[in-house]
Amino acid sequence: MISIRKADDRGLTDLGWLFSRHTFSFGHYHDPQFLGFGSLVVINEDKVQPAKGFGTHSHRDMEIISYVLSGALEHKDSIGTGSVIHPGDVQRMSAGTGISHSEFNASDRDVVHFLQIWVLPEQKNLPPSYEQKSFSAAEKRGRLKLVGSRDGRDGSVTIHQDVNLFASLLEPGDGVSYQLQDDRMAWLQVARGQVTLNGHYSLAAGDGVAITEENKIEVVGTQSSEFLLFDLVRP
Repeated sequence: MISIRKADDRGLTDLGWLFSRHTFSFGHYHDPQFLGFGSLVVINEDKVQPAKGFGTHSHRDMEIISYVLSGALEHKDSIGTGSVIHPGDVQRMSAGTGISHSEFNASDRDVVHFLQIWVLPEQKNLPPSYEQKSFSAAEKRGRLKLVGSRDGRDGSVTIHQDVNLFASLLEPGDGVSYQLQDDRMAWLQVARGQVTLNGHYSLAAGDGVAITEENKIEVVGTQSSEFLLFDLVRP
């Protein structure tokens, strides 16, 4: 089963300094039909104006992943981490028993555009932790590159949940395929460009797709494109 969540149907927050689209219910935006997809509960596409950002705030019992599309995102937290996240970087912060952090646009000239992703952890009350790794465009071009996983294999960041997160860059005509196991489901999130899914569905930037009871996933670029694929255990 293929169920498409069109970009323009997502929730919206516009605060001037922040423009955000919410794939699932988040903050003031609530849609009982879109409360999450298995353990995947937040995909926010955020655009933050220069030198602006999210002041120090707290989380607990959540796996928070940031994926920067353009610009640079500065992160500081209560466990002593200070870093700047650039395109190609994947950041994972495990809030666990509790963590406070801030996120600001690291530039005073350019907008930072990124995806913020929240995944429910398998276990509550984990020690707070942070991890950041960089993946080159060459590693993702024309293939599915594992960038996050439960066991941190193949150089991916460790996510404390049974999820495999892949990133891919496609040029027009290039394609990738993925075999989904019977007890799994997938979410496809298009970040840039346009692609087709399984030869029948045309998807554009911001579109998301819930994929259940399907075994083969085939994605072909119709423009220069970038997307994320989440392989999740079926509840």
